[in-house]
Amino acid sequence: MTASSPQKSRMVWLDCLRLIAGVSMVGLHASSDVNGQPFTDFEPIERAGPVLFRAVIYMARTELFIIISLFLLAMSLDRRPRGYFATVIEQAKRLLLPFAFWVVFYAFYRLIKASYFGYSDAILVQLGSGWHWLSYFILGSVQYHMHFLPTLFGLVLLFPLYRMAVNAPWIGVIVLLCLFAKRETDIALYTHLSGSDGFGYLVRGVKILTYAGYGVIAASFYGLLKKSLGVEDWRALGTLAGFVILLLFMIKLVYSYKVILAGNWQYAYDPAYWADYLMPVALFALFMSLKDIRWPSAIGRVAPYSFGIYLVHPIFLDLLEIALWGRQMSPSVFVFIKVMLAISLTSIAVFHLARSPKFAWTIGMGPFPRLHFLRALGAYQP
Repeated sequence: MTASSPQKSRMVWLDCLRLIAGVSMVGLHASSDVNGQPFTDFEPIERAGPVLFRAVIYMARTELFIIISLFLLAMSLDRRPRGYFATVIEQAKRLLLPFAFWVVFYAFYRLIKASYFGYSDAILVQLGSGWHWLSYFILGSVQYHMHFLPTLFGLVLLFPLYRMAVNAPWIGVIVLLCLFAKRETDIALYTHLSGSDGFGYLVRGVKILTYAGYGVIAASFYGLLKKSLGVEDWRALGTLAGFVILLLFMIKLVYSYKVILAGNWQYAYDPAYWADYLMPVALFALFMSLKDIRWPSAIGRVAPYSFGIYLVHPIFLDLLEIALWGRQMSPSVFVFIKVMLAISLTSIAVFHLARSPKFAWTIGMGPFPRLHFLRALGAYQP
């Protein structure tokens, strides 16, 4: 891709980010014990490996996926302008149809792990509750990673707000104010309203409103790309982004040290919040500054599978936790086996799904099923 024409060739640097984000989610969810904790029952030296691994792998959070997705939306709207309703319907088809499939799938698939670990009764109660099904579809609460898609769709609804940053990239600094507002509002909500009716919906509403900052910074990045900056400008951006990443990672190391000693997640350590939520912005800036280097072409061929990797990986993580439960092994070995096998098995499954005429759409790799309501909305294309 040349600096003068962002539309002429595939952005392999962006493909690389997509792939990193997809694989990192597997590593993130595999880096804790079966209870989602940092191996509390082990000595600090034994949990150091998984915690430090998590510090590295968690640099590419779901927020990086959000920036990538909204960057592509800003670029798409700039190339092919279309109205609000048409854009929302298009994005609903792309995001919510696969989401609905996996909501139903995971709602029942969880029973396998639940039966093994003795909490299947609680899952069965949920399956018989309309309120829980509403939460599954609105909040994505059916599985720990599914929250991403309804959140992203909520952010799509705010896309007119982002577009002004294409022509005025400096507006992207509002991401700092948005993250500050999220932190302060979340503290107040969890302090005073935690456990109340509708609490989850309120928290999600705040998340979408404040994550709009990521949409603005994504549009700002596209605006910078359109400006065809010189080589020295891109080099300066990359140097600055690299330095910011180094500083943020230092904070993450301090946080990791605290977790290793305490044996639990240190949510009260405020600097870690900023390190976690600003890292995706800095990573995106760094990779964009390297857009003109020669990236391996294989990245572009593999990257489209990243969405499927994100959606499918919990299938194998659950099975691996069942298979490894009770075995005498160190946390580092436990995490290593889970990560390697989960990535391998997930990749194989996604590869086969992508080649299935009936199911490729479930991972965004094929035509959608013929649904009459999509035709009525004008979103169906034969």
